[in-house]
Formats: sequence, structure tokens, C-alpha cells
Amino acid sequence: MGGRKYKAQTASGVLCYSRMLFFQIHPTFNRFDCKVFLTDALRHMGGATARVMIDNTHVVVLRGSGREMVPVPEMAAFGERFGFQFVAHAIGNANRSARVERPFWFIETNFLAGRTFSSWEDLNQRAREWCDKVNSTYKKHIRAVPRELFAVERLHLKPLPAWIPEVYRLQQRLVDIEGYVALNSNRYSVPVDWIGRRVEVRETKDKIEIQLDARRLVTHRRIAEAEHQRVMLAEHRPPRGQGSQRPDPHPEEKAIVAAAPELADYVVGLKQRSRKVVTLALRQLLRLVREYPREPLLGAVREAGRYGLYDLDRLERMILRRVTREYFLLDGESDDD
Repeated sequence: MGGRKYKAQTASGVLCYSRMLFFQIHPTFNRFDCKVFLTDALRHMGGATARVMIDNTHVVVLRGSGREMVPVPEMAAFGERFGFQFVAHAIGNANRSARVERPFWFIETNFLAGRTFSSWEDLNQRAREWCDKVNSTYKKHIRAVPRELFAVERLHLKPLPAWIPEVYRLQQRLVDIEGYVALNSNRYSVPVDWIGRRVEVRETKDKIEIQLDARRLVTHRRIAEAEHQRVMLAEHRPPRGQGSQRPDPHPEEKAIVAAAPELADYVVGLKQRSRKVVTLALRQLLRLVREYPREPLLGAVREAGRYGLYDLDRLERMILRRVTREYFLLDGESDDD
């Protein structure tokens, strides 16, 4: 991992207190990353100021700029947790803008230049060590050591909450037919009997927690970058020679056959020839079984099976045409005298 590539391809967060420097670099920089960075920074500094000056980034700004800036409610609530407010510098205010932007230039030309890193964790660990060194170095322009100045000014910071919750974001996912959950272009393994089930994914700074219910939880190390990797835990690996086959039948298949036994052969063909993920195709067919009258449904399925048609969107249109003919009288088709 080369240090020079970060200038164009990464986003970083920098926090300065009384010339004290703290920063992190991430492959992305969204609200989740911003909250992770600020939480780590405030813990490192041991307190918070009343205001946090930012540039006019969309990560924090909902609308407006400068004094008229209104933060996104999610970020405003995050600031309230630590007792500070976000403040944006006015557009065109060169002094304020330079005060915010100069640390980025300092980091790019002094820390990143010429360095390589084995991982994002390695980069940010070495960044913290470098910050400790810089903060302990005498600065001619302020005629002092930043850490010594900070020791005096730290008394004026707002104390941090007694309990700081871990930053996380929740997402819903469907386990695919190979037993993986996709998140940020990476795939994380789960037990094979979870295939086709909906799970809750809790993403934190360092780990991914995938939960099926209150008793079943899988934890993975989080991959920070979208690397299209498959992460397989040893206990999720199927026995040698068995592959990652799903135990049949699917729950949706059971429900379909129970409601309409006549569809059993069509279901077998659908599983073999559908272009959709099998679980999604079976769910769509189950919806058709539950929503449409039985006779138009069975007639359309018989016709589709005769021609080898397993496109369920077209099957639904065939059902609708039959429903129209059998349940609605159109103009000119009345049998009244």
C-alpha cells in the first residue's frame, strides 16, 4: 500500500486543538466515517470544545454555508452527545479556509510522502504515533511545544460523557445462495442454514456483526475498503466435497407446493432455469400464488410450462390477461339482450 496514492484516492479527518494534531485516513469519508473519526479524536484529546469548525462539506452540511449553515440532523445529534456545535467557515474567507485546510497539506507532504503501509489499520496506527511525535516537538512559530500548551488549555474543554457508545450503522441484508452477506462490495460468510434468510448487519469501525435472531450472531473483522473479497470463517466451511449447497427445499418452495400442489413441476423448472436468484424467484412466485385467483394462475402456469417460460414478470402479465377475460366484462362483450 503506497503512501503517495492517498492524496487523490482517500479522505481524511484532521482535528487541531491548541496546535495539537490528530488525524485519520479512510478509503471513504461519509457520515459514518466522520463520526468514527471524531469519536476517536475526542477520546484522544480527552474533551470537547463548544464549537467544531469545518469546511462546507456535504457530510455535515444540510444547507447553507458559513454562519447560515444548518447541519444534517444526524450530525447535529452527534454533536449534542459531546456538547459541541458544528460551525462552517464562510465561503471566500481565506484565513478561515486556510486554517482548516493547512493541516491536510502538512500531513500529505510530511507523513504520507515516501511511506508505505500494510493496511488501513497500520496506516492509522502509525499516524497516531507520528502525531504524538509532532505534538511533542518544539515549534518556532509559536515558541512552545504544542503538548505543553494543550496541558494548560485542556482544563477549559468540556468533559466527555461517562459512557461513549460505539459508532455503528445498521443495515438489512438477504443471505445469498452461497451463504454470504454482501456489504460494501465485500462478502461475509454465515452458516449455510441461514441461506435465503433476512439478517441484520451491524457495522462498526473494526468489525461486522451479522445477526439472525437473539441467539444467533456471527462476527467478522471489517474490511475498510471495497475490495470484492470473500471472508469465510472456518466453522462456515462445508465438509470437503459437499460444496456450499443449500438444504432443500426452500421455505418458499414448501409454501408454494402446500398452497398449490399443481405447481410442483413448474417450481422444479424455475429453480433450474430462472435468471433470478432462486430465493427471490420463489418469493415472487409465492406472491403470485397468494395474490391472484387460483384458476387464472394455474392456467397461466400450465401455458408457461408448456413453452418453457420461467420469466415471472411475463407470467404475471399472462395471469392478468386471464383475470381480465374471466372476471371483467369489456364494452361489446355483454350478454344482456
